[in-house]
Amino acid sequence: AGSRADVNPDEVASVIWKYFTELGSNAKDTADQLHQSELSKQLNTLLKSNLQSVSAYAEDLQQRLEPFAVELQARLAQDSQRLKEQIRRELQELQAKLAPYADQVHQQIGTNIRELQARMGPYAEELRSQVDRSAGELRRALEPYAAELRERLQDNAESVQASLSPYAERLQQQIDGGVEGVKQRLSPVADELKAQVERSVAELRRGLSPYAQEVRDGLERQLQSLSAQMERAAEELRARLAASSEELRAQLSPLARELREAASGDAESLRQRLQPLAQQLEQRLGQSLETFRQQAAPFGETFGQQLVQRLEEMRGKLDSGAAGVEDHLELLEKEVRDKVAAFLSTAAPPQN
Repeated sequence: AGSRADVNPDEVASVIWKYFTELGSNAKDTADQLHQSELSKQLNTLLKSNLQSVSAYAEDLQQRLEPFAVELQARLAQDSQRLKEQIRRELQELQAKLAPYADQVHQQIGTNIRELQARMGPYAEELRSQVDRSAGELRRALEPYAAELRERLQDNAESVQASLSPYAERLQQQIDGGVEGVKQRLSPVADELKAQVERSVAELRRGLSPYAQEVRDGLERQLQSLSAQMERAAEELRARLAASSEELRAQLSPLARELREAASGDAESLRQRLQPLAQQLEQRLGQSLETFRQQAAPFGETFGQQLVQRLEEMRGKLDSGAAGVEDHLELLEKEVRDKVAAFLSTAAPPQN
């Protein structure tokens, strides 16, 4: 019937965390009902998409999750000040104990930043090259369809109409296959960028270990926070690449749909409807692919800049002992994710 693996705790936690943060940014007396309704809708969508075969379990789980989420939000809001104070105190203690080694720590993080930038550059360029190559290959695969449509217009109307639907289906299949090919070519580069993140944090941990004997726990928490930020950035990069590919599909697919719609009309006016489409087809293909290329190609450089910014922020915190709002939110989010995972582990699905 299903198992706990059917529901990804991170996805559920993301819905609840969004509810928590949005509620915190609105007047509570006017937002509670609206946001709880939105929470219910989002949880319902998530559970239905993951638990289609166990609807009774999904319904039961949602009924338990909603009050859990509301109660969790209320408790974390009360504990928020305590968490802020805890972060501030830990960072001040860490900064004071690292003070004798401040120059070495500052230099070590600077070295790590330079090494990360040096490693990120080739991968960012590789991602750009793969985007360009993928767009070019898809353009070459689709351009013959524009030429074929122009040729078909020379046939008689009945022949054109009879062949148009199969032609549109082939075009759609080529679009779908091309977009999936784009995703497959870009995914390994995203994997490599994520591996570089893990390597960079491990090297920084080794580089700081001589200065961390008395502050091992505090420094490890900072490194874990840095690692979580960087991994989240890597997942966001992967998601942005996938979203750009799907946006490309959404821009190209109407071409096939318009052809199918044209085929359903009367044969006499078919040529009149197809003539402008045949003229536009190649241009629209080119515009869609160029938009994709311009949007996705810089993602690698942006990702590298994000990682350097995270390292700079960590260096600033160790220099000053001052915590930012991000530290507070990260700790709160970690608590949300831990508690959601624990909750779901107790919400066993029905057995066959």
